[in-house]
Amino acid sequence: MNHGMITSASGWRKVFALSGDEADAGSHISADDTVLAALAADVFACRLKARGADAPSVVVGTDARPTGPAIADAMLRALLAHSVAVSYAGIIAAPEIMAYARGFDGFVYVSASHNPIGHNGIKFGFDDGGVLDRDENAALVAAFEERCADPQAIQYAITLMGRCPAARLAWTYAEQEAVKREAAAAYRAFAKRTIAADERRDVQDGLFAHIRESVARRPLGVVCDMNGSARARSVDAAFFADCGISFYAMNDRAGSIAHAIIPEPENLVHCARRMNRLHRDGRTDALLGYMPDCDGDRGNVVYWNERTGRAEVLGAQEVFALAVLSELAYATYKNGGLPAHGLLAKAMQSKSEAETPRAQRLAVAVNGPTSRRIEEIAAAFGAQVFRAEVGEANVVGLAREKRAQGYVVPILGEGSNGGNITHPAAVRDPLNTLFALIKLLVLRDSGDRKGLFHLWCAASNQLDAYTDDFTLADVIATLPAYVTTGVSEARAVRHVATQNCAVLKRRFQRVFEQEWQKKRASLLRRYGICAYEAVATNGTKERRGIGDFGASGSGGLKIIFYDERTQPVAFMWMRSSGTEPVFRILCDVKGTDTKKEKSLLGWEAEMLAQADKEYTVAGSEAGQN
Repeated sequence: MNHGMITSASGWRKVFALSGDEADAGSHISADDTVLAALAADVFACRLKARGADAPSVVVGTDARPTGPAIADAMLRALLAHSVAVSYAGIIAAPEIMAYARGFDGFVYVSASHNPIGHNGIKFGFDDGGVLDRDENAALVAAFEERCADPQAIQYAITLMGRCPAARLAWTYAEQEAVKREAAAAYRAFAKRTIAADERRDVQDGLFAHIRESVARRPLGVVCDMNGSARARSVDAAFFADCGISFYAMNDRAGSIAHAIIPEPENLVHCARRMNRLHRDGRTDALLGYMPDCDGDRGNVVYWNERTGRAEVLGAQEVFALAVLSELAYATYKNGGLPAHGLLAKAMQSKSEAETPRAQRLAVAVNGPTSRRIEEIAAAFGAQVFRAEVGEANVVGLAREKRAQGYVVPILGEGSNGGNITHPAAVRDPLNTLFALIKLLVLRDSGDRKGLFHLWCAASNQLDAYTDDFTLADVIATLPAYVTTGVSEARAVRHVATQNCAVLKRRFQRVFEQEWQKKRASLLRRYGICAYEAVATNGTKERRGIGDFGASGSGGLKIIFYDERTQPVAFMWMRSSGTEPVFRILCDVKGTDTKKEKSLLGWEAEMLAQADKEYTVAGSEAGQN
C-alpha cells in the first residue's frame, strides 16, 4: 500500500483528515490510515526489541489535533500486541512527553507540529529526550516502507491490532490521567534543571528564589495565546505563578484551535492585542507574551516596548538571537564572569589563573538559514558557531557531536523557525525561551558582579548602551542589525516542477554564475559584494567552498557574499522542505536596509525560476525526442 507520508527526521506527516482536506477539523481517519498507524507502531516496537529491550516501555501522547486519538488508538493496539509496556498520556506538549520519556525505552508522539489542522503525523524517539536522529529515522523509514510494500500489509495490521489484549488496552486508557500527572511532575523538575543549567537542587532553588524576589520588586506578567494547543494541558500557568509571575492565558482549552497554528508574526498579533488591552486596563506588568504551535514545542514572542508604548511581535530570528545572547551571558555569569575568549577576556587579564574559574570552550549549534547575527553574538563571548541542515534532529545531533569533542553547547536551535533548545533538553520549549528572556531581565548587577545585559554590553563593546533601569527594548536595540526573510512569508515559499534537487541546484549554479559575471559591478556598488562562497549542509555536516552546487543534494545550499575586507555581508539560502511539499528560499543581509534583502531575495527567486524552467523545457524536449 502507498503510505503517502513525508518521513523526515523531524516527523512523519500527511493529511489524516478523512476528507483529505488539510483544513478539515474532523476527527475521523480512513481505514487505510488506521493501518498505516498500526504499521508504524509495529516497526518501532521491533526496533526497540532489536536494541535489546525484551519488554520495552513506551510513553505515547498526542498534540491537540482532532485526529490524534484515532491514530493513537491504532498505535496503542499494535504496541500492546507486541507486549510493549505502554503509558498513554493523551494530549501532552512535546517537551513534556520528551522529558518524561527519559525514564522509558522510547516514545511515540502523534503530531504534525505547525502544519494545518487536517495534517497529523508521528515523532519517534528513544530515552534521550529527542526525536530519532537522521540515521535511526532512515532505518525506521526503510522498515516501514518494506512493511507497506508487502501485499499482505493490510491484513497483517488488522491481525496485529486484533491481538491486542482488551483488558490491557482498557487499563492503559484508565491510567491516562495518572500518567499525565507523572509526566507533568517529571517535566517540571526537568524544566527547572534546564533553566538553571545545573543538576544541583540548591542551585536551581536559588535561581528561582532570586527570580521570585526580583519579580516582587519589578512586577512581571506573561500573556500566552495557547490557541487550543497541547500546552493548554501543561505546567505553564502553575510554573509561572510559582515564580510570582502573573499569567494571562487566552484560548486555553486544548483542542479549541482559534486561528492558524504556525506561531509566526501574522498569528502572534492576537497575543499582542491582548497585551495592549491589559495595559489599557492597568495591568502594566504584562511585559512578555508567547504563542506555541499545536504540539507546544515552539513559542515565538511578543513583548511590551516601553519606547513605543505598545506590544510588538518579535521575528523568529530575533527571538533566537535573544535566547542565545542570554544563555551565553548566563554561562559566563555562572563561570564567575569569565568568558571563553572574546572581548571580555581583556577585563579578566588582571586576575591570576588561580583566582578565576577555568574558561569554557563554548559553542552554539544552529541550522543553515539562521541569521549570521548569531556569529556576532557568539564571537563576543568567545563561542564558536557550527551549522547543520534544517531539521531539529540535525541540530541536536550536531550539538551532541560537538560536546563529544569537548565543547560546552548550552544552547542550540533553528533561528529561522524561532524558539530554542537549551541543554540538556533536546527539543524546543517555550518555557526555556521565556526564561532566557526573564533571566536577562532579572539577573542584574549585584555588588561587583555584572548582570547578563551588562556582560553582553561589555562583551560587544556597547557599554554606552547599558543603564541600570534597562528594559527588554534596550536589549533588543543592542542586537546585531540584520534583515532576514521570514520562513512563513509567501515570498519565501516556492513551488518547483523539478523533483531532483541536485539537478535543480546544478542548473541554478549555471544561471547564478552567468548572472554573477553580468552583475559584479552593480553588486559591489549596491551591496558592497565582491566575492562569494557556496556552502552545503547535509545532516550534521557543513561543507564550505563547494564547487558543485548539486553536491548539497536535498540538503541546504547557501551562497555567502563577502565585501572587500572578506567580511560576510549577506547570504542567500535554499532547500526543499522535509515536512511540506514546497521549496524554501531565504536571504540574510547585514544592516537595516530592507530594500537590500527584498532585492537579493527577488534575484534568488528569479534565478531559481529560470533554473526550474530550463529543467522543465529540457525534460519536455527529451520526452518529445
